[in-house]
Amino acid sequence: MPEKNSFNLNLRNLFINTAKNFSDTEIVYRNKRRMTYSKFFQRVNGLAAGLKSIGVKEGDTVAVIDWDTDKYMEAYYAVPMMGAILHTVNIRYPPELIYYSMNHAEDKYVIVRDEFLPILEKNKQMFDFIKGWIVYNDDNGTVSTQMAPNYHYEDIVKNEKFEFPDLDENTTATIFYTSGTTGFPKGVTFTQRNLVMHTLALANGVQFSPINVGRSDNFMILVPMFHVHSWGIPYMGLLNGNKYVLPGRYEVGTILELLKNENIKFSAMVPSILYMVLSAPNLEEYREYLKGWRIIIGGAALPKGLAMKARSLGITAIGAYGLSETAPLLTIAMYNDSISRADDETKFNFSITTGIPVPMVNLKVVDQNMVDVPADAKTVGEIVVRSPWLTKGYFKDPQKTEELWKGGWLHTGDLAVIHPNGYISIVDREKDAVKSGGEFIPSLVLENALSEMKGVGEVAVIGKPHEKWGERPVAFIVKNEPIKESDVYEHLNKYVDVGRIQKWWVPDEIYFIDSIPKTSTGKSDKKELRKMLK
Repeated sequence: MPEKNSFNLNLRNLFINTAKNFSDTEIVYRNKRRMTYSKFFQRVNGLAAGLKSIGVKEGDTVAVIDWDTDKYMEAYYAVPMMGAILHTVNIRYPPELIYYSMNHAEDKYVIVRDEFLPILEKNKQMFDFIKGWIVYNDDNGTVSTQMAPNYHYEDIVKNEKFEFPDLDENTTATIFYTSGTTGFPKGVTFTQRNLVMHTLALANGVQFSPINVGRSDNFMILVPMFHVHSWGIPYMGLLNGNKYVLPGRYEVGTILELLKNENIKFSAMVPSILYMVLSAPNLEEYREYLKGWRIIIGGAALPKGLAMKARSLGITAIGAYGLSETAPLLTIAMYNDSISRADDETKFNFSITTGIPVPMVNLKVVDQNMVDVPADAKTVGEIVVRSPWLTKGYFKDPQKTEELWKGGWLHTGDLAVIHPNGYISIVDREKDAVKSGGEFIPSLVLENALSEMKGVGEVAVIGKPHEKWGERPVAFIVKNEPIKESDVYEHLNKYVDVGRIQKWWVPDEIYFIDSIPKTSTGKSDKKELRKMLK
């Protein structure tokens, strides 16, 4: 018998009224399919029942390999709600890392879209640990595959209604793997309770941010569903009853058409996706549909130049911060009392910072002795955090887990300063920081300054070994208009003159390149840039 007034913080209980309260609200997949919440939760029940019928048990890990589709969304709910563990496989990994992560995660069943099957079939002998393959294509037609045993997704979903258990809130719900930019990717797991608490904090943070998202705002999230739960927004959106539009594979033409046809008002993405959309050659045709679009930018700092370009088109873009190990949300650039009374330009400048912690996040910026740095907007320290939704550690890696949680705080590896009003600005990743003459040169501050120059598209700054100073900064720039190296130095020297940057921060070398290499999650891949330097 459950204790009186006991209530598990699990996904079943979080969404216990959603299908009833928002029964007619739509979930849309491209221009291919749309269904009501009522139909969606009916299919979620059917998927859970079908998975059980082919042998999926509580505690089994079920992988998904797909773009951002309606079927992926169904798995987001059905798999963890039935007590299995959802593994969102990074489809941008090379084949050897896809295999590594699936084997390491101990996957037993796989839900996979047909276009990814050839990669798996080429190495099918390696996947002997998989007990069943659930396959489908975009048109719900027959799929032929060498992977066995296999089941058709739509046949699975036709099963009878499933009674979701009232799971212990500490049951593991999800696993996914980090970007793998240094060594093998690391697995991070989250419990039912982690996801519930994160969803509630995210809903609070988004509602009270400058973008003020409400129930009438239609969502289209451009964060891959394999990446940190798509920042938790698939859960938050349905909790609040928002129309939810899934773009499938990210193609600028499709994104702009959905923006127009589905009246999208809220999105989230990394800076490179926003840059890609705003660089569309036919963007002018969609100008009227961009007005009022509100966007959260995470995964990397929001460059001021990109935010200004968005603002000129009637788009509001604000910063947020988190990482794979934190589910991910830690901060949003909400307005606290000091900023809510400020002028518009001050508000804009703080809206593109890392922001302030959302409820239930205990965040500090500390020195090497775990002592808080002064809130002077100058002294650099590492961000460490505690919160009810952080991962307990890396899957099957006790050594890395101990390093992550050294001293009882989760160490982010991000270097930041705190402003006197409490706002946080990340200046670098610890592993990316340029260390020159024993001092940090904040690459993100330099990138931000360069982003404001007319003619600069994307930009990345890294350190180059230097015999005297240890390292010196080097800038890589993608041009969107003709500019010369001398123009860049002239621009930076103006920032030196007004005190925005220090003279010794100015890069020793500037390279113009066609594109910035990206990680599997769309961030600048500075490891690849270092290789280019050699």
